[in-house]
Amino acid sequence: MVSLKRLRQLAFGISLEEATFARRGFRRNNVEAQQRLEQIGYTFLYGYHAAAIENDEPQALITELNAVAPELRGFAFEGAAMGLALLDYLTPWNRNRVQVFLADAGAAHAYMVHVGVGWMLARMRQRIEPSLAKLDSLLGWLSVDGYGFHEGYFHASRYVEQQAIPTGVSDYARRVFDQGLGRSLWFVNGADVNHIPVTIAAFCPSRQADLWSGIGLACAYAGGVERSDIDALRTAAKSYLPQLAQGAAFAAKARSRAGNPAVHTELACQVLCGMSAEAAAEITDMALKELPTNGALPTYELWRQRIQNQFLAEGVKA
Repeated sequence: MVSLKRLRQLAFGISLEEATFARRGFRRNNVEAQQRLEQIGYTFLYGYHAAAIENDEPQALITELNAVAPELRGFAFEGAAMGLALLDYLTPWNRNRVQVFLADAGAAHAYMVHVGVGWMLARMRQRIEPSLAKLDSLLGWLSVDGYGFHEGYFHASRYVEQQAIPTGVSDYARRVFDQGLGRSLWFVNGADVNHIPVTIAAFCPSRQADLWSGIGLACAYAGGVERSDIDALRTAAKSYLPQLAQGAAFAAKARSRAGNPAVHTELACQVLCGMSAEAAAEITDMALKELPTNGALPTYELWRQRIQNQFLAEGVKA
């Protein structure tokens, strides 16, 4: 008899080859950056497989995820969230795995967990708007970011080269999709800071600010480049520097909340935000104070705008 674990492997397993630059067709011009970004992909899949195949008990899953090196642990939690969301979707008699996860160790990684849920939405071709209604009113938008990242990462030809726009979603959801798509450009371009601005410049100007925001988050959270590269990225952003800085601040906050600081996140914040990662994370917290919840724009966008405006006030500009 085939075991349940074996059945899950057959149904849910994703080959590690899917995270390689060779398989994805990503730009390969920096071996160290490539190895770093592939390692992130492997860690994501480790977390995904741990949740979707290996562990039926929440505490066993958490123990396995916490065994990952702190600096990479967020990616494992992101992958696990995708796995749990997939199981929730496929088992209508038990659809609270993600919520249980968020109520436990997943709370510290809430940013990454919501992004991971977005991977499932993209993978299973779920409608975005109904899914948002079931998630946190603020961080739930990160699932749309995760959706955008997934499409750029796995379907770069359509969404990066052809610049396809997702259909059947609100205008604002398309903007958050672009933030995730921007994050994917860090991987698609192999963290090549000379090529990334060229890729973004090819998009419609109305999409570029959100793409730059995603790049800032990926640069600061994923890393893979030297200070001179981050300096070049800052220069290339020009008028989009506040968006780039806001993305980096989100990365700083995600790491601060999870207690997994990284040297490259500190460096990126110093260059892109003009301050430490701790100070950048604090700006995201301050921007949440007395944030309107009944305005014309989603609270998530008001939050982003406040952060960007604060960086302008701090003198972060081209």
